[in-house]
This record gives sequence, structure tokens and C-alpha cells, in this order.
Amino acid sequence: MNSDAMTRGLLFLSLVVTGVPGNTAVICAFLSVVYHEGRLSPADAIVLHLTSANLMVVCIRCLLEVLATFEIHNVFDDTGCKAVIFVYRSSRSLSIWLTFLLSAYQCLSVAPPGSRWAAARALLAQYLAFVFLALWLINTSMSAAPLLFAVGARNDSRLLQNGINVEFCFLSFPSKLSRDANGAAQVGRDVVPMALMATASLVLLAFLYRHSRQVKGLRGGGARQGPSAERRAAVTVVTLVTLYLLFYGVDNGLWVYTLTMHQTLGSSLISDLRIFFSSLYAAVSPIVIVVSNRKVNKQARHVLAVFNNVGTWGVENSVQFLNMSGETL
Repeated sequence: MNSDAMTRGLLFLSLVVTGVPGNTAVICAFLSVVYHEGRLSPADAIVLHLTSANLMVVCIRCLLEVLATFEIHNVFDDTGCKAVIFVYRSSRSLSIWLTFLLSAYQCLSVAPPGSRWAAARALLAQYLAFVFLALWLINTSMSAAPLLFAVGARNDSRLLQNGINVEFCFLSFPSKLSRDANGAAQVGRDVVPMALMATASLVLLAFLYRHSRQVKGLRGGGARQGPSAERRAAVTVVTLVTLYLLFYGVDNGLWVYTLTMHQTLGSSLISDLRIFFSSLYAAVSPIVIVVSNRKVNKQARHVLAVFNNVGTWGVENSVQFLNMSGETL
């Protein structure tokens, strides 16, 4: 294995090691909340759905890339390429739109009671399951191109015509027009929620800033208060949006660069960088959620305590077993 393949494999392995346990821990924490409290708030339901999509991104794309790179198991034949790229693109775009949905809902949550925005928030919460279903249908339908054009990598010069090199697979389009049209649709699908979530976050920050100044004026500069639930939620949303704009901004910039090339790149470096940066959001976002969400943080501590007790029990029984074995001998 050459050094480039080793570096590539280690980078994707770092995403797997970070993203799989992190997203799994958040999902288990929310499921524990559902078990103890019987329900989730709409915002927590969105975060749970977002975390599930992120886990799919890391498992489907990064984990399989690691297994193939280190020649442990390769699923990237024609059928495997179609399935992996389709599921990856669907879950990736679903993650983007769920991040926008979270920022929009949090923006509506600070609206004054009785206003039209508060009514819109209540309506969104009431039909949240239908919103999830609509996002799944829209994003899967817009990710159908790999089912038609993805093939396993092979020595075929025709794949270099109007194709996109993604290391173990090629997206071989019938014409340059179809490749550019598909690429433009992918960029639009990312840029639209990017602009919307940035706008929602700016509105949210402006409202909270004005509200904090009003509260400070009413208190007359009294004792400093701890951060409110709204402020913690705002910080969480803005942090997630910032990470999105950073990582997916690089991803889309590299994607546009790929589309401007007149000939298919012989190296998969650009595609690897795109996948790495887009998957980096899925791997890092659980850290933000665990740190900022008190429910998740509390349940995560309970889980760690359980693992610690199980580990202590196992060590004590192992020592006891060894002592008994020694006495028998």
C-alpha cells in the first residue's frame, strides 16, 4: 500500500472512530429520554433525526471506504457503487436540510406568544413527522443519479469521458450536459438550505441580542444571570450552522471545481477531499450536541456510569476467578 492510500485510509478511519461512537451515543441518549419521559420535544426530535442521518453518512461512506482502502472488504462493484453513493448522497443532503429545519424551528421558538410566527411553530411541531417524510422523499429523489450512472472502477477509457472519479467508483454520465445538470442540481440543493439557515441564524441572534439588552435594562445591571435555555439553544444552532457553512462550503467549492474540468480527473484526490469535509460535519456535530444539550449530557453520563460499573464488576469477578483458580492449583 502506497503512502497516499495509507493517509487516505487513516483520515477516513479518524472520522469513523469519532463519528460512529459520537452519533451512536447521542441516539442512545435520546432513546433513553424517550424511555424515561415518554416523549421528545420537537427540537430534540429534529436533532435525533439529524444524528441518525449523520450516522448513516459516516457508516455508509467512511467505514466502507476504510474497509476497501485497507483491503479488508471491498463492496464497490457496480451494484455496491450504486447503493453506497445513493445512500450517502441521500443521507448527506438529509443532514443538510435537517440542520436548516433545526435552525428555522429554533428561530420560530423565540417568537412572542400569540404572534403568527408562534402559530407557525406550533403548526410545524404538529406536522413534524410529515415534514420528515417530505424531506426523505425529496432528497432521495434528487439523489437518484448514482442508481443510473455509478459503476465500479475499471480500466475503461470510456469512463474518463463525462465521468467523475470517486476512487473505487465512477459516475459515468452519457453526456457533458447531463453531468453538468446533475452537478448544478446538487449545488442548488446545498446552497438553498445554506442561505436559509444562515438567514434564520442571523435573525435568531439579532432577536436574542435585543432581548438580552432589554432584560439587562429592566434589571438595572443587577447580578449576572446564567445562560438561559433559549441562549444555549441559540449557541448550539449557530455552532452547527457555522460548522455546516465551513465544511460544506469547502465541499461545494471542490464540487464546482470538478464540474469545470473538461476531462475526468485521473486522480480521486478532489472527490476524497469533498467526501472528507462533508463527512467531517457528521463526525464533529455530535460533540457540539453532547456539550450543549443538557438532556443528552445527563444521559451520556448515566451511560458512562453504567459502563464503568460493568467494567468494575467484570474486573472484580475476573480477579476472584483467578484467585479461585490459584487456590485450586
